[in-house]
Amino acid sequence: MMVAISRGILEQIVALGVARPAEEVCGLLLGQAGAIEAILPAANVAPDPARHFELDPAALIAAHRAARAGGPAIIGHYHSHPSGVAIPSATDTACASPDGSLWLVVGGKEARLWRAEPDRMVNVQFVEVPLDIR
Repeated sequence: MMVAISRGILEQIVALGVARPAEEVCGLLLGQAGAIEAILPAANVAPDPARHFELDPAALIAAHRAARAGGPAIIGHYHSHPSGVAIPSATDTACASPDGSLWLVVGGKEARLWRAEPDRMVNVQFVEVPLDIR
């Protein structure tokens, strides 16, 4: 299954990461099954933003409230890796829930999409999802 995203949204996410190369930037992916329709940048409130990301809880709560009120659904999130590698890290795997959410990871100017799924041991495995860039 491919997930659609506009070139403009993808370029915006990559630009956010490039603008802050020494720390992980993060935000929410909004849309519906099969389509990322918008993003909501959020502050990274992790104690060590150069190595980890933690979405600002206030932004996350506000996005959930907006979705319940008829706004766009949260289908996942994005974050950047200062290392320049656009694959989920061991920390990402340890912190993820096997709930099918989307993880768009940016490394340098590359962005790749992943889905957090359960593996055979009820841990998380990331499965790459092709992007349909429009």
